[in-house]
Amino acid sequence: MALERNPAGRLTAATVYTCPMHPEVRSDQPGDCPKCGMALEPQHSAPDDEEDDAELRDITRRLWIAALLTAPVFVIAMSHLIPALAGWENDPTRWLQFALATPVVVWAGAPFFRRGWRSIVTGHLNMWTLIAIGVGTAFVASATAMLAPDIFPPTMRHGAHAPIYFEAAAVIIVLVLAGQVLEGRARRRTGGALRALFDLAPPTARRLRDDGSDEEIPLEQIKTGDRLRVRPGDKIPVDGTVLDGRSSVDESMLTGESKPAAKATDDPVTGGTVNGAGGFTMRADRVGHDTLLARIIAQVADAQRSRAPIQSLADRVAGWFVPVVLVVAVATFALWWWLGPEPRLAFALVNAVAVLIIACPCALGLATPMSIMVGIGRGARAGILVKDAEALETLASITALALDKTGTLTEGRPRVVTLSAANNLSEDELLRLVAAVEQGSEHPLAAAIVRAARDRNLPLSAAADFATTSGGGVHARIDGREVAIGNAAFLEQRQVRDLAPLRERGVALQEQGQTVVFAAIDGTAAGLLGIADPVKPTTRAALDELRALGLQLHMLTGDDARTAATVARDLGLTSVDAGITPDGKIAKIKAWRAAGERIAMVGDGINDAPALAAANVGIAMGTGTDVAMHTAGLTLVKGDLLGLTRAIRLSRATLRNIRQNLVFAFAYNALGIPVAAGVLYPFFGLLLSPMLAGAAMSLSSVSVIANALRLHRADIG
Repeated sequence: MALERNPAGRLTAATVYTCPMHPEVRSDQPGDCPKCGMALEPQHSAPDDEEDDAELRDITRRLWIAALLTAPVFVIAMSHLIPALAGWENDPTRWLQFALATPVVVWAGAPFFRRGWRSIVTGHLNMWTLIAIGVGTAFVASATAMLAPDIFPPTMRHGAHAPIYFEAAAVIIVLVLAGQVLEGRARRRTGGALRALFDLAPPTARRLRDDGSDEEIPLEQIKTGDRLRVRPGDKIPVDGTVLDGRSSVDESMLTGESKPAAKATDDPVTGGTVNGAGGFTMRADRVGHDTLLARIIAQVADAQRSRAPIQSLADRVAGWFVPVVLVVAVATFALWWWLGPEPRLAFALVNAVAVLIIACPCALGLATPMSIMVGIGRGARAGILVKDAEALETLASITALALDKTGTLTEGRPRVVTLSAANNLSEDELLRLVAAVEQGSEHPLAAAIVRAARDRNLPLSAAADFATTSGGGVHARIDGREVAIGNAAFLEQRQVRDLAPLRERGVALQEQGQTVVFAAIDGTAAGLLGIADPVKPTTRAALDELRALGLQLHMLTGDDARTAATVARDLGLTSVDAGITPDGKIAKIKAWRAAGERIAMVGDGINDAPALAAANVGIAMGTGTDVAMHTAGLTLVKGDLLGLTRAIRLSRATLRNIRQNLVFAFAYNALGIPVAAGVLYPFFGLLLSPMLAGAAMSLSSVSVIANALRLHRADIG
């Protein structure tokens, strides 16, 4: 996604227009959805709060003009109910109703008729089909009564005149316009989280010159490697690394964690977060669309437009709903004209129009996408990055959780705590050779080894003939020597000599919770490294909450069984599979799924990516590798398992909200259509006016959106 600055200085994206109800519909310009007729909305843009969307401005203008013209039409039509206005219904006022209602229907309602006609031509019958037919029928019948009254036989007249329904046609247009305005404003609120994300990026940054002075430049001019000054209270402009200085940074807008994070030299900082009281200089490492904020914006926007599986229920219903409503409306007209009291035509027309208007399935279509949009936005504010709606829905029903160890349960920033060299090799030389092999790897253990070598200022040679065995180890040529690194089984497969003494030493370290990496040089055991990776401070509390949510917990790790057992015992985990390869993780997950479990996998490394894809839903730690995050359905931006408990609660709340919306929409139509058709008339003498039907139809859509907006306040911990 390409980000740019608008004239107001706000971060925006190249605009793609899509339909809220049919996200597969995409266009490079505004217009109407060819399937449902709804106005297409910008997918990634975040308009200023004071700037209304062009469609919303147009509908609002039509609403005010239509309301002013409709008010006298309604008063005249209802004058027979008000003694003081008796006699207002006469030829001049009938013509006045015609004159005032015509621009309301023809001009103000033009977008609705255009969408209705398009739905008929394309065969995608929708709510606009019903509105266009209903309002059009009432208006054409009324206009015919005014312009060619002799067409109507005396039995179809009410007194001396053929009946007119200008007030019904005009009021319905006004009510539908009002509903569209309310709906449009409510939908803008559902995108509030995305707009808030756009607002996180500052418009400018302060770049350091070579002479030590700084200059203020637009954000888009920052290049990788630039040195930037961040003053107290400033927003950090891009992702980078602290070069000099010390401060605390409020990262809550991206991670959901309220406690500021301390930052010092060599610590990473993220664009869009807010600096505290200290100042520092930083190096820009990722700019433009490569920053975490830009990727979050793109992913949130795409996810908000994705389709949840539960949407298919509404889609199947909508496929036959409109044709059935048309049949019901025709049957209503025929039955009232055949069996109804005089004037039969009036009763037949009014009730058929009421059926068409109240049956509009807009609420049904909005039930799922509105909840998804709000739920995903709510997650973004809590540090939960949802890739698509299906992942959010699936998470609500998981029964088991598979957890990687390194970087998931532990901090993922291990450090070398033990060095043991053999065969007269010095510890520094052992560390230098091993680090030279590992310097190209993204694995946290490899990073710890390289970091330890650099802390000792050891020179690292370039590796040649580098090769890796997934889940086992790596080997390469360093300064002409063959260096192999990995677990004991990996070295045994390579028939390394003199390994037994080192294995005994490794067992003792593993029982202390250290991860042991063995090294061999030219086919002979050369030493081992003990690496400690402390458990994250929040892991124990998160696991307790996950158990309380009813989940079975399993640890899957490639680490040694003794090390894994020590960590598992400390965390109260009883299901542990250690020394497992990426293929083994996939096999385990497939076996659990075959046994009926709905399982989520949590991991952070490249070796976890296949298992993330194999699970019902994959969850990546935001502190891990890009490969894991691309594969997963959800990313916990902070890399904290407490974020997973929030994600599960959010998922369940969102699915519950969707079901509430669907029940409301189905119940509304199931009850509204029979009432509009007149089933209560024989028993209670009650009929539903088309005007009331129009009001109910508009309010039903607004009610669904209002219910979805409640997710903003959902308690997810």
